[in-house]
Parts: sequence; structure tokens; C-alpha cells
Amino acid sequence: MQSLWMIAASFLFACMGVCVKMAAQTHSAVEITFYRSFISLLLMFALIRLRGISLKTPHWRWQITRGLVGFTALVAYFYAITLLPLATAVTLNYTSAIFLALYLALAGLRLRTGMLGALAIGLVGVGLLLKPTFNADQLFGGLIGLGSGVMAGMAYFSVRQLGARGESESRTVFYFSLVSSVCAGIWLGFSEIHAVDQHSGLLLLGVACFATVAQLAMTRAYSRGKTMMSAALAYSTVIFSSLFGMLFWGEVMDASGWFAIGLIILSGIAATHFSRASPVEQD
Repeated sequence: MQSLWMIAASFLFACMGVCVKMAAQTHSAVEITFYRSFISLLLMFALIRLRGISLKTPHWRWQITRGLVGFTALVAYFYAITLLPLATAVTLNYTSAIFLALYLALAGLRLRTGMLGALAIGLVGVGLLLKPTFNADQLFGGLIGLGSGVMAGMAYFSVRQLGARGESESRTVFYFSLVSSVCAGIWLGFSEIHAVDQHSGLLLLGVACFATVAQLAMTRAYSRGKTMMSAALAYSTVIFSSLFGMLFWGEVMDASGWFAIGLIILSGIAATHFSRASPVEQD
């Protein structure tokens, strides 16, 4: 039953995606990233203080690396959401499990036959989802979405390394929010900043709150539930996102698109199984 926390996390991540897509009508992806990160930073700081966890870390190099690649993944993901149907953007971001397996292989993990098969299925799925029938702007958005998956996989690799070194999960989320806030703030110093009104303010607050609570629910699912069950249920975000896309924007995907998504989901679950990866966090 503990793995059902992942259903809640997936629903909340999909809600975050809806808020991102709506907020993008008045704010850039970098602005949304800044507000999402800064509000999450405040929430995580309060949580860490409440739990009595120290902010001191001996692994600051890994924390900075995780923060930088996580920030890049987050901006790319939010930008992809503005360019693509919500379910498509979410699916491409979830290729992170495939790329995490590749990074683990580069770090010395021996790839078994099952892993090679999972990666091959994933690549076929990505190819179908980015098929040439996409028009020019969708193809660009698709590549950005795929890039978010590449960087998210690298971020999860950093999280895995931090976990292996005994780093607190809450502290890792805190420093990710801190690094992302600083990077987005610097970027905004050279970009146009749009005014926040009541409507957009609620959307930006929704992005941060949905993401933060979803992260906590996901962490609970992985720490107390069955890893493989949680990993499989994580892909329900795609289903929720598809339903929201149809409800709010009339987004309808053809059969080949759903087949491609199915292959990517299958590949991601298999890659998680064969790599024995246990990610504890999502952007």
C-alpha cells in the first residue's frame, strides 16, 4: 500500500505540469523555474529546520553538480511543456530512467542482456515519438524535451552518488532548490521579467507547492514501498497528464504516439529493474 504514495506523487506532478503550461502564457520557462525553485527552497528550509537536520554537507561538490544539471533539466522540461502536448513532454522527460542506466554503465555497471534490450526498446520509442511527421516547432520542442530527460538522468545519477555517500535526501532537495534559484536569478538578471498578478501568482505558487509535495510523496513511496512497484506507478504521470491535456487544451494523440509512449514506459521500467536504480527525487 505504501507504493500508492507514488500515485499521489504522479497526480501532483501532472498538476504541476498543468500550472507550468498555464503560467507560460505570461512568464518564461526561466521565470517559472525561479519561482518554483525559490518557493520550494523556502518550504524545504522550513521542513529541514522542523526536522532538526543540519545544512552542513561534506559533499558540496556533488551537491553543486546535482544542482546545475537539475536546473538545466528543469528549464528544458518547463520549456518543452510550453511547446508540446503535456503527455509528450512528460514522457520525454521520463526517458531519464533510460539515460540513468547509460550513465551507470559508463560508471562501471555491467550491462546485462535485459538492460541492452530495454535501452533498444527505449530508443525505438523515442524515435517514433520524434518521428519526421512532427512539424518544425514540435520537433524542436521534442529535442528540448529529450534533452531534459538526458539531464534529468544525469541529475538522478548525482542523487544516487549522494545517497551512496550517506547524504540526507531532504538536504539534497534543499541544495537543488538553492542552486536552481541562484542560477535562474542570474539568468533573469539579463532577461525580461514579467509582473506577477493574482492569477499568475497562484499558478506559480501551484507549480512550487505541487512539485514540493510530490517530491515528498515520491520519496515516501521509494523509501517505504516496493521499488519496482513505485517505479512502474511513477509513469502514471503520463496518464494523468494526457487526461489534463485533453480536458484543458483538447490535446489528442494518435495511435502511433501512444505506442511510442508505451515503449518508452516499458523501457524505463525495465531499465530501472536491471540497473537496480532507486531514484528518490523528481524535477
